[in-house]
Amino acid sequence: MPPTAHTRGVYVPAHFASDAATVRELLSRPQAADLVTLTEDGLVATFLPFVFDADAGEHGVLRGHLARNNDQWSRPAVGEALVIVHGPDAYVTPNWYASKAEHGRVVPTWNYVTANVYGQLRVHDDPVWLDGLVRELTDLHEAGEAAPWAVDDAPAAFVAGQLRAIVGVELVISRIEAKVKMSQNRPSADVDGVVAGLDARGDTPTADAVRAARPAGGR
Repeated sequence: MPPTAHTRGVYVPAHFASDAATVRELLSRPQAADLVTLTEDGLVATFLPFVFDADAGEHGVLRGHLARNNDQWSRPAVGEALVIVHGPDAYVTPNWYASKAEHGRVVPTWNYVTANVYGQLRVHDDPVWLDGLVRELTDLHEAGEAAPWAVDDAPAAFVAGQLRAIVGVELVISRIEAKVKMSQNRPSADVDGVVAGLDARGDTPTADAVRAARPAGGR
């Protein structure tokens, strides 16, 4: 019996639900994500960089490319494809909680931001489309460099050869299920301890995410 296309969705308690602005920021940052497709032969996954276009389609699109030798692009997907996008994440020790000294009823956990992005996967084997994509990806990821590299810094014939070695993929987004688990369920004093602990560890991105997720009125 072939696999089904049914998707169950990610577990998101109400206090860990995300808003549209947080999701857009997560998808727009320079990063790579996991592309997962279900084929007649089972699940296939590839880790690759994407660029998010929020203005394309009803819910936006994610665009990336695969090596031509990676046959994920040529294996028909059953139902929707899935891109798993990861934000900041970190281990949280109970030693950071003020509650530990009060009653000791605390356990370790993991803080994280993630989004499951579902949609139909389109394949693009057009050199012009691919050229535009790699320029957009390059500009996105080189933006923070002191002297950003550009596609035109490489010889044109070399770039053309590289484009022939890849195939474009585009996820037309149908729905997004995001989760921000950043200690929102903990008392304010515990959140203070988590922020201080992460800062001391040098994990500023996750500490900033905890600060941003803090409920209104929680300092």
